[in-house]
Amino acid sequence: MIITRTPFRVSFCGGGTDLRSFYERREGCVVSATIDKYMYLSIHPFFDPHKISLKYSQNELVDNVDEIKHRLLRETLKQFGISGVEITSVADVPAGTGLGSSSAFAVGLINALSAYATIKTSKAEIAKNACDIEINRLGSPIGKQDQYAAAFGGFNFIRFLPDETVLVEPLNISDETLRTLERRALTFYTGKTHNAESILVEQDRNTRESEKTKNLERMRELAREVKFALETGDLDRFGEALHENWLLKKSLASGIADSQIDALYETALRHGAKGGKLLGAGGGGFFLLYCEEDRQDELRNSLGLKEFPFHFENAGTTVVFRDDLC
Repeated sequence: MIITRTPFRVSFCGGGTDLRSFYERREGCVVSATIDKYMYLSIHPFFDPHKISLKYSQNELVDNVDEIKHRLLRETLKQFGISGVEITSVADVPAGTGLGSSSAFAVGLINALSAYATIKTSKAEIAKNACDIEINRLGSPIGKQDQYAAAFGGFNFIRFLPDETVLVEPLNISDETLRTLERRALTFYTGKTHNAESILVEQDRNTRESEKTKNLERMRELAREVKFALETGDLDRFGEALHENWLLKKSLASGIADSQIDALYETALRHGAKGGKLLGAGGGGFFLLYCEEDRQDELRNSLGLKEFPFHFENAGTTVVFRDDLC
């Protein structure tokens, strides 16, 4: 048996500039970090070597790979040419909440299948392969940041170049700044899941409009400013940049925010938050808010939402268990 553990991510600024419709004409960049909430995937030989057993939110038992309903599992197993296995997934957080779960699944699956097939592969190769499967082969209207964040782990400044090159630069953040940010970055569940694909389809279409392009260019600059703020310990600027990025992000597609989400954010600002954003494509999921310690209880009481505590992690996708049966 092989088990992989792949972290979920929080994205701070620059989301949307990792879509091909943006970076094919100009460089995109984001700042993101991974957290200690994970996607776990296990793979081991199945009792019947002529079948494939899959256990995720549904169960599948098929005779050949073409019968698999789960598109990502089907395409990835085709690529590796593996059958006669049982694959099981378990996650700390449900899908549709803005933490990059689908790409964490893709990255963890590729890592697990590579280990099962005894193929040595780097984190960059895992991320690139996940992007190719999700974006090029399956046609998902998503960007590239989630795959690279999940594969590499940690705080990163990730650049997306027009020639499809992706450059991952770890941030040089002091331990003091990191500890302070962990205390002040509060995350709350809105109680709503979202359909990221429908939002991203509209956002991708809108990216070619001049006003939306201008907003994305400013979000790209904010990613650079957040990188500088984190590396210099200027967390006040970090909170301000989150706020500006969220206001710009809401303009990119109609489904990113609604009256309920806007009301929650305005309440947060009145009760201590200096900035924040919905994680992921928008429409629901988790709100990330930056709030100093002396007003955090006030903020919690004003929102009345389920809090989602976490710590940052820096390992990325990892094989956490392997026995000698494979």
